[in-house]
Amino acid sequence: MATGFDLENFLEMLAAERGAADNTLAGYRRDLEDFSGFLGRRKIAEATTDDLTAYLSDLTRRGFAETSQARRLSALKQFYKFLYSEGLREDDPTRTLSAPKKRSSLPKVLSMDDVDRLIETARAGSETPHRSAAARLRAQRLYTLIEVLYAAGLRVSELVALPVTAALRDARLIEIRGKGGKERLVPLTPAAQAAMKDYVALRTAEGAYGNSPWLFPSHGGSGHLTRQHFARDLKDLAIAAGLNAAKVSPHVLRHAFASHLLQNGADLRVVQQLLGHADISTTQIYTHVLDERLRELVETAHPLAKR
Repeated sequence: MATGFDLENFLEMLAAERGAADNTLAGYRRDLEDFSGFLGRRKIAEATTDDLTAYLSDLTRRGFAETSQARRLSALKQFYKFLYSEGLREDDPTRTLSAPKKRSSLPKVLSMDDVDRLIETARAGSETPHRSAAARLRAQRLYTLIEVLYAAGLRVSELVALPVTAALRDARLIEIRGKGGKERLVPLTPAAQAAMKDYVALRTAEGAYGNSPWLFPSHGGSGHLTRQHFARDLKDLAIAAGLNAAKVSPHVLRHAFASHLLQNGADLRVVQQLLGHADISTTQIYTHVLDERLRELVETAHPLAKR
């Protein structure tokens, strides 16, 4: 029978054999510990199919979306598959379980005007006088984050973990290490390049974070700005820009990057590469943009459209 160390052994396997990133491991830990809490005093390694079915029903009652339920079931499936392969269980209790059917939904997308308002508000905030050098640095940091995120369509985890060397190179392309350690090159706009250089120059002038290897350093455990901190700052910026803060997040800006490229004629395969999607099917969530563009093309260009 499995021991209390099964979860740690499972996470060690993911890190050592599959090269799982820290964020991925933290996600698995949260999902499995939530199920463990649902079981109470019983060991997670001894759960039955009925326990798992009851847990999925509990997630529904708690208001978890189908995508969140599917992710948790995926974590559980991999965990019990690991126990079975290691001989710690004689069966896999998740074998007959299926993830809830995902409802097709379109990602939230900001308009180009909305993004312009965000960027201009952040830029203006970086140029106004501030009460302290720290406040000035924070304003320049936020402006730089927005410019780079929208210019390159990065995942927020990729953005906050950019090395300071990305700003020191005089290049229009920067190298990004994405999910699974896969690397890709993404272009930067002149505005994003200038914002990064100005931010690093301001840091240097103020004598802040001189030895940090990160572009967006902090005093936290990771050494760089956290995703949560940036998300909070972005909500405040949205309010200052007169936008609905509930509809603005780092991921929404990544969606805007992809959608606006497609609206302006970019190829879906190119967008896939820029976003770092391993499979084109992930990028196809944006085909609604292509459908709309084709409809407009037919309505404006077809000789019979106005009859």
